[in-house]
Amino acid sequence: MQKSLDYDVIVVGAGHAGIEACLAPARLGLKTLVVTTNPDRIGYMSCNPSIGGLAKGHMVREIDILGGQMGIAADETCIQFKRLNSRRGPAVRGSRVQSDKNLYAQFMIQTLMSQPNLNVMSGEVKRLVIDGGICSGVVLADGSTIHSKAVIITAGTFLNGVMHVGLQQTSGGRVGDQASVGLSDQLVEFGFDVRRLKTGTPARLLKDSIDWSKTVPQHGDEHYYPFSFSSPNKPKLQQIDCYLTRTTEATHDIIRNNLDKSPMYCGMIEGSGPRYCPSIEDKVVRFADKTSHQSFLEPEGLTSDLIYLQGISTSLPEDVQFEFLKTIPGLENVKVARFGYAVEYDFIEPTQIWHRLETRPIENLFLAGQINGTSGYEEAAAQGFVAGVNAANKILGKDEFVLGRDEAYIGVLVDDLVTKGTLEPYRMFTSRAEHRLILREDNTADRLMGPSSELGVLKAAAFATLDVLVEKRKLLAARLKETKVYPNKAMQEKLIALGTPALTKSLSFEELLRRPEIHCLDLPGLGFDVDQDPNINDSVEIEVKYSGYVSRQLELIRQMRRLEELLLPLDIDYTEVRGLSKEESEKLNKIRPRTLGQAQRISGVNPSATQAIMIFLKGRKNIEASASGDSLGKKRIGRFSAPDAVENSNLVR
Repeated sequence: MQKSLDYDVIVVGAGHAGIEACLAPARLGLKTLVVTTNPDRIGYMSCNPSIGGLAKGHMVREIDILGGQMGIAADETCIQFKRLNSRRGPAVRGSRVQSDKNLYAQFMIQTLMSQPNLNVMSGEVKRLVIDGGICSGVVLADGSTIHSKAVIITAGTFLNGVMHVGLQQTSGGRVGDQASVGLSDQLVEFGFDVRRLKTGTPARLLKDSIDWSKTVPQHGDEHYYPFSFSSPNKPKLQQIDCYLTRTTEATHDIIRNNLDKSPMYCGMIEGSGPRYCPSIEDKVVRFADKTSHQSFLEPEGLTSDLIYLQGISTSLPEDVQFEFLKTIPGLENVKVARFGYAVEYDFIEPTQIWHRLETRPIENLFLAGQINGTSGYEEAAAQGFVAGVNAANKILGKDEFVLGRDEAYIGVLVDDLVTKGTLEPYRMFTSRAEHRLILREDNTADRLMGPSSELGVLKAAAFATLDVLVEKRKLLAARLKETKVYPNKAMQEKLIALGTPALTKSLSFEELLRRPEIHCLDLPGLGFDVDQDPNINDSVEIEVKYSGYVSRQLELIRQMRRLEELLLPLDIDYTEVRGLSKEESEKLNKIRPRTLGQAQRISGVNPSATQAIMIFLKGRKNIEASASGDSLGKKRIGRFSAPDAVENSNLVR
């Protein structure tokens, strides 16, 4: 028998995207429901048991400052911490933690179960309730209809998911969980461009079957930097080692001799795989000159018997996997708990969504995570948070929440997806951000404290802690400017001992800190008191040392913002704009850029197109002004509306 329930927001799926998507509206006071086929798998790490990495760690910190949960969960369950690229510039450093896989999932389950305004339901969503181009609920497999004001789909790899091991195919999004069938077919009916992608995972090994003496221990870092500003500066759990081994020529020979049994190489898999996380088959073929590839043996938890074989994802038959695994040093007598496999699944070409992650064809329907073509826990969580906040804001009558490319990696991620689309699983890198010197891990609070305050997801007590942190940074920066250091004998001796030249005149401590040999923690020895908290002094030191570069970057951002402020009418027919190529007009009509800045970033749209669009709009404005007998002023629009035209006086100067 059908039943009808009512919620403000329904979230489909409870992976990394679904968690943030349901917590955000619930924390904003909205009645929220998350529907998942298996509540025991909430927050389950389907692939490697880690959070963060280059650019990914940045996004985890951004989610935390805005009021999300991933950073807190990663800190609570960290069993190894490493700061990647620690010897390189601050813009490209990235934090990464190895998490206890089971504890991470347990922490997230407890978080959702104890969250006010949030219900968790076991079930499968088969269809959306859509009427007049507006989504107003979901239909479950048992025929139940649940109504809502907004729906967020975070289906991960489960939309028409198919698992591949050799030439065998099984329906499912991952081992032990069924595929979601019906939703993507319905989206096709409504005109969505639905495509296929592929991802994969390696074998899980039993740790007691590994000869660890033939591997190289990989220790974590001595200094620990938590993801969340609210976490203590020491890990809560025992810290452990990972281990390094490498494939051999014998490994590669076995793989080459069995490529005809690989679903990727015999045409069984249609979807594109992740370019930057290739399977071992891809590595052997694409990098044929290499005699070995490294692999990290990563424990899945403090009490787990399972070892994750990082870098060796594969979909070869089980007997072939077992054969080549035994050729890897340390794995000669290995026992396999679960063999690797590939997953092929549906995704929605992401140029069909707005920056707020609401779909263009269907109102009140939001998409987040791998359904938008991304790869990775962190990318999914970031989208989940954006979708959850925007679904809530739309219901509450607030402005949409959109971060700029100069504000956050989350802004880069969303803008890349919406503007450029993707043909393969999208993964975030620092190289994707043109303003990466501004988007550092250490200054996340400074960048996003304002937007976080406006959102209101972060609790008042947590925000007060964040406010204190930022104020301490400002105070330290001000004291460095104001306090002088003088060239007396004692000071000169101390400076020479630190390996830096003696003073020729008095300086501010800020000027002294610009010297490459001097660091914040050296200053107490020079008579300047410094807080020992790295969350305070690290960020200030980086701002001081890179002040010249930061100033130039900020000026570039100011220049680019002028283009981002030039709003484009949504009713333009770009085929009428003289000077645009056919490719340019087609892409502009398809993507419907919000601003001139976004139009410039569309692949295939040349710089000359900007001038052509501006000339067209100037002519159109003059015609409209003549027809009305008056000049048109700039109109402000509600951010969730879709007006026929948007005017901006800056366009016609």
